[in-house]
Amino acid sequence: MNRLQGSAEALSALQITEDMRGLDTQSKSLLQYAEVLAVILRDTIAEYKGYSWKEVAEFIEVDSITSTMEVSPGRTNTKIRSDATEYNNLNEKTSLFDLAFRAKNPQISTEDIQINLHIDVEPQKTYDVGYPIEKRGMYYLARRLSSQLSLALNITDYNRLSKCYSIWICRDDIPKEDQYSISVYEMVNTRNTAPNTVSKENYDLMTLVVIKLGNTVYNGDEEDEEYELLRFLNTIMYPHKDDFMDTVSEYIDFSDNEALHKEVIHVSTIEQIKYEGMREELTAELTEELTAELTEELTAELTEELTAELTEELTAELTEELAAELTEELREEGIQALILDNLEEEIPKERTLVKLQKYFNLTEEKAKQHYEKFTSGEQNIITV
Repeated sequence: MNRLQGSAEALSALQITEDMRGLDTQSKSLLQYAEVLAVILRDTIAEYKGYSWKEVAEFIEVDSITSTMEVSPGRTNTKIRSDATEYNNLNEKTSLFDLAFRAKNPQISTEDIQINLHIDVEPQKTYDVGYPIEKRGMYYLARRLSSQLSLALNITDYNRLSKCYSIWICRDDIPKEDQYSISVYEMVNTRNTAPNTVSKENYDLMTLVVIKLGNTVYNGDEEDEEYELLRFLNTIMYPHKDDFMDTVSEYIDFSDNEALHKEVIHVSTIEQIKYEGMREELTAELTEELTAELTEELTAELTEELTAELTEELTAELTEELAAELTEELREEGIQALILDNLEEEIPKERTLVKLQKYFNLTEEKAKQHYEKFTSGEQNIITV
């Protein structure tokens, strides 16, 4: 494979994701990075067929991240600069795009004029949300297309309209016969009795791509046309596998920059875990890492007269207290994440309450209290 050169930011996000079991929010955040998006776009957008991942990444419009943190020299930031991701209209609910951005259309761009594709990527936890995902995708496309023209103009210039893509990546609740499949819906001319035909680029302005995963294990054949894409998506949408980084590294190259690895050696620290989301439990690897760090600090502070037995007892006690505090905080964040994910997918309240009782061993009353706590003020917002 012709791998992409990876950035420090993407590597940090991937390593945090690797350490999280079922963390949907973190899986979604990976899609902010051009090297990750390039793998998806190359095999879903017709205009990019035949291009390399590196070339596709260069088509994507990127913007620098303003930060007070020093950035290593020669490092190119690849975090996507999103378009306005919400459209408001009087008496309508607010619709939020997970990730909306622009990328160069190489088929019709020239040296002097760049024509962009308007793209949004929508990772979904479940395909079964009580209504056809495809209808929602077409609605999003229509809004994306209409947003390109200003209603304030006296004369509307329809020449300004550029093609829109909406790519939906559905993870769970896929019928067995549809698992690991890709469906493309586009506009076609089905009848034409006139002697002349209209150029496809003048009417084919909306394409919906629905990718269905459905199982933590992907058993596709390497000869399949969609093998590379589905294998990559299986890895990042079902993280916490032993070969997670090994598989990702077949697509994105992080190996030839020693400084890059040093920058992210501590990405799985406690504060980053608390910021990025929840974990169902502390992994043995993290516990071992924390124990080693605490032991090193205690050893430096204790006098030579302290015995190895005392050092071990103190380390175990501090580790146990820290683990207990972390577990309770992560449990609360886990409850919040489940509620907000279900609210985002428009899953009925009753089903959410059942999941809370099942996954977090809550009473019905406690489940209701948590639901009211974390849904206050969210009733009129659809978050995707």
